[in-house]
Amino acid sequence: MALSFWGWQGDQATAAAFLKPEPRDKNVMPYEMAAFVEEQTDFGVVLRVGGDIALVKKFLAAGFPLILEKGFEGPKFEGWMGHYVLVTGYDDAAQEFTTQDSFLGPNIVVGYEAVEGFWRAFNFTYLVVYPIDREFEVLAILGTHADEMTNNQHALEMASEEIYTLSGRDQYFAWFNRGTNLVALQDYAGAAAAYDEAFALYATLPEAERPWRMMWYQTGPYWAYFYTGRYADVINLATTTLDAMSEPVLEESYYWRALAREALGDVNGAIEDWQTSLKHHPDFAPSLSELTRLGVENP
Repeated sequence: MALSFWGWQGDQATAAAFLKPEPRDKNVMPYEMAAFVEEQTDFGVVLRVGGDIALVKKFLAAGFPLILEKGFEGPKFEGWMGHYVLVTGYDDAAQEFTTQDSFLGPNIVVGYEAVEGFWRAFNFTYLVVYPIDREFEVLAILGTHADEMTNNQHALEMASEEIYTLSGRDQYFAWFNRGTNLVALQDYAGAAAAYDEAFALYATLPEAERPWRMMWYQTGPYWAYFYTGRYADVINLATTTLDAMSEPVLEESYYWRALAREALGDVNGAIEDWQTSLKHHPDFAPSLSELTRLGVENP
């Protein structure tokens, strides 16, 4: 939808061939969508975190729709899950955005407060697709957030502040976001501590409120625990995530479990996991790289 706004002639199938070669794949990461735009189209894209309502309005006022990654709950499925929405307009008088939603339909009106609430679940992540000749406008709107390190630091400060102003599930998301931003800043010990707080809080939430699919969409805890030597925690978290799926098809969870298994000396188990990840996402570069390193062919 974001590309079509600018006149792109491809369609969903074109994008899916690159983004989701396994139709049962449960998630496409924001960085994968950005890679598609950069590698398969003539348009530019920025991917940032720590967005806010004012920034969304600035982009819309300048003519740039935004993709937001969001939490989503509805009557036709069980519990919380991840989703994306394209924001195309706003009405300050009514305090509402107009969104294009692949599940709910076109021109869905959503209040500012509701957008902020569901956006928090994904660290206020946003993507902006744009014609290359308008890149200077996008960078001007981003300002200091054009620099990714500055952007990650800002998002960390946002999450850290929200930890002390929110409660319940929103506080869980704030702790999780703090961990994710610390991973981006390569403070893995700090990130691991933040994720520990998030998971401890998660256990206290009423079962109906638990965002139990969270690890389908984010890999930050794997980074944090692996790079602090907590390999058993990586394995346990990945196994729990895969066991909670009716179809365990998350290539990222297999990949990280494999790294942890190899670190603990289980090379055969690692190879099996990397090969399984490639069954679910052919040509998944991280797993291919590890098998190549070990001199193992992908069957």
